[in-house]
Amino acid sequence: MTGLAQIRSTFLDFFKRQGHEVVASSPLVPRNDPTLMFANSGMVQFKNVFTGMEKRAYSRATTAQKCVRAGGKHNDLDNVGYTARHHTFFEMLGNFSFGDYFKAEAIEWAWTLVTREFGLPKDKLTVTVFSEDDEAHALWRKIAGLPDSRIIRIPTSDNFWSMGDTGPCGPCSEIFYDHGDKIWGGPPGSAEADGDRFIEIWNLVFMQFEQVSKAERIALPKPSIDTGMGLERIAAVLQGTHDNYETDLFRALIAAIVEKTGVAADGEAKASNRVIADHLRASSFLIADGVLPSNEGRGYVLRRIMRRAMRHAELLGAREPLMYRLVPTLVREMGTAYNELVRAEPLITETLYLEETRFKKTLERGLRLLDEGSAGLKKGDTFSGETAFKLYDTYGFPLDLTQDALKPRGIAVDTAAFETSMEAQREEARKAWKGTGEAKTETVWFELREKWGGTEFLGYDTETAEGIVRAIVVDGKEAKSLAAGQKGAIIVNQTPFYGESGGQTGDHGVIRTPEGAVFRVTDTQKRVGDVFVHVGEVEQGTLAPGNAVELAVDHARRAGNRIHHSATHLLHEALRITLGSHVAQKGSLVEPNRLRFDVSHNKAMTPDELQQVEAIANEIVLQNDPVTTRLMSVDAAIAEGAMALFGEKYGDEVRVVSMGRNQHGAGKPVYSLELCGGTHVSRTGDIGLIKVVSESASAAGVRRIEALAGPAARAYLVEQDRRVLAAAAALKAPAGEIVTRIESLLDERRKLEKDLADAKKRLALGGGGSAAGADEGVSEVNGVKLMARVLHGISPNDMKGLIDDGKAKLGSGVVALVGLNNEGRAGLIVGVTDDLTKRFNAVDLVRAGAAALGGKGGGGRPDMAQAGGPDGAKAEEALAAVKAALG
Repeated sequence: MTGLAQIRSTFLDFFKRQGHEVVASSPLVPRNDPTLMFANSGMVQFKNVFTGMEKRAYSRATTAQKCVRAGGKHNDLDNVGYTARHHTFFEMLGNFSFGDYFKAEAIEWAWTLVTREFGLPKDKLTVTVFSEDDEAHALWRKIAGLPDSRIIRIPTSDNFWSMGDTGPCGPCSEIFYDHGDKIWGGPPGSAEADGDRFIEIWNLVFMQFEQVSKAERIALPKPSIDTGMGLERIAAVLQGTHDNYETDLFRALIAAIVEKTGVAADGEAKASNRVIADHLRASSFLIADGVLPSNEGRGYVLRRIMRRAMRHAELLGAREPLMYRLVPTLVREMGTAYNELVRAEPLITETLYLEETRFKKTLERGLRLLDEGSAGLKKGDTFSGETAFKLYDTYGFPLDLTQDALKPRGIAVDTAAFETSMEAQREEARKAWKGTGEAKTETVWFELREKWGGTEFLGYDTETAEGIVRAIVVDGKEAKSLAAGQKGAIIVNQTPFYGESGGQTGDHGVIRTPEGAVFRVTDTQKRVGDVFVHVGEVEQGTLAPGNAVELAVDHARRAGNRIHHSATHLLHEALRITLGSHVAQKGSLVEPNRLRFDVSHNKAMTPDELQQVEAIANEIVLQNDPVTTRLMSVDAAIAEGAMALFGEKYGDEVRVVSMGRNQHGAGKPVYSLELCGGTHVSRTGDIGLIKVVSESASAAGVRRIEALAGPAARAYLVEQDRRVLAAAAALKAPAGEIVTRIESLLDERRKLEKDLADAKKRLALGGGGSAAGADEGVSEVNGVKLMARVLHGISPNDMKGLIDDGKAKLGSGVVALVGLNNEGRAGLIVGVTDDLTKRFNAVDLVRAGAAALGGKGGGGRPDMAQAGGPDGAKAEEALAAVKAALG
């Protein structure tokens, strides 16, 4: 039982038998401690449990926790590869009690595990206790039978743990293993304690006090236990070595490196092999937990780790990218315990390949510049800070990479001059943002970004997190606080809230402080690239910069956004399949309950085309395949066939989202491949259903598609079904016969309308109207017959027909008709038979009548003209005016 995998499982199984819940490792990016860049111990995920802010269903737990120490105050990066026990990534085995058992059980189980389960000889073990902890000292004597000489009292803070200046704290007890006198070093507390002979393998923290202030410490009502055993260290002990890099895992990784490079593991290449093996683990696990290389925050630390390993690959003579070819070995060794490595293997492989390919292109030029700049330097000299900055700014060399390259020669870097050059660049960037209009309003965000850096976005895999308020902005200016009832914007160091971009609207939710302040987020925006701005109003309490806060995204809204964003990708490709490759997205809107996007197409889509688009998209939904994300360069992504979203700005590296298996054409295995930074569903089946609800013109050559997905689509169809059933009930017909029944009713209506119009025409010409001077509306004026009538409810088109009918009835004469509508307006039409058009012009006659109606003008032909006016009450006067014009 010496392999790392077996040691890990033995530890967890032992404490499981003691009633502990086996809890999976938390991600490397802490969700509940914004002060940490990465999880660096097993207790990080239980911090809120220890402080009482969170309750769990268990009071005992055991874990194998992934940890990284490569940034901030916990930074072992420079030592990795050159010592026996420094790592950037390591595993911490631990057992925890949340107010359950305490010192006696913790000590008894620790001693049982290391001596019986792991079989370590008792005479090789020494323990330490805090100098004032007589209880722990007595328990070690009783349980382990150790003499006083091997229970060493340590009076310093090395054996007293605290969470901070205030909060839980307590004495520690450490277990050391003696590697023997062949290795230099002395027991803990001695002058030779820094040697490698006595190695700490386990630390037991007895959390029994609360530090109320610097001067006051009180006993906790429920003391707790927090332990940590480095897996790599105990593995080295159990495998008979004092060197972690001689354990089975690292031997396997280094063997793979040797196989790929042909360079022996020891000698001058020893440090390089170890750096690559260690950094491969750290890089792979960080990528699997959602960190991608960038120039800010956690992404910058990852890039430093990757590039440090890649430089050592260059030192080994690797001419082609190396690290991505080592991923299968890592997955084989650790994938069983950490399935996220298996899940993320394609992303890890591609990210490493992309980064190393890009870095190798600049590494040669950068190293040449480094060699030229340091050619005349000797041990103890200082390398130019300006040249170091040029390496950073032009060739992407982090400062520590330059320092690492010069370290073997004993040459330092002028960091003060480096910072001076960095500040000069910042000043140039400031000037670029000064101006008017939008640029001017962005100045405050640029200044805040310069001061605090970009916001770390955690929202791809979580909807809750903790953070530190960096700044508060009110009316475009920084504010010292934000009180209840006040509106403003908050910037936090890290956030799960998605900032509006790529068509997807920003998240809503709540930001709270432990003291009870509540900030309701009503929008989230991105400013100056990567500053996430939480817009909203304080509902209670007061917030100020420096506050620790809990951030919680509105889950229902985020879920709706994810569903509709993924649906846009499926519809986009379905449109290209249906209409042709000319289709390209020209804009989009993704909201929780709907989606809209514009595409290039020069004519309206037919119902059959819309139906086909919908059917294709829903085919992919039903495949229920995983939605995968990879990191690629823009050029590589587009070369692979990925589509970029209209109007989106991309950096050197982009997220490429792929969905579904292509079933519509050869040569393209993936259905949809797009550059996209938005949030998406985990599987296409999570979309549920896609329903296109409208298609219309948006601009010349651009069509607008509106659609619903998921619950919104189902609700739409439920409402449609309700309407169909209501219509069926009203029509007294089965739902399946509604269309036939409606068509029949429309035919009947058209026939009735025609019959009614004919009846009205017959009635109008047959009498019943009013006329000037004759009962039936026909009189004679100056030897000319005049038919003059006022009509109600006759359409203008029917009136024109009546003019023709009237002229036919008169044979020779003039017909004048006034039609009245329900609003009191009047329309006048005058017709003149052909034999009289030389004597009377219909246009002149209609104008005479229109004046009486309050209208102006009129127009038409000599044989027929029409006009109108607002005063229908003077219809008879209009007819009288026409009659007068004939005289």
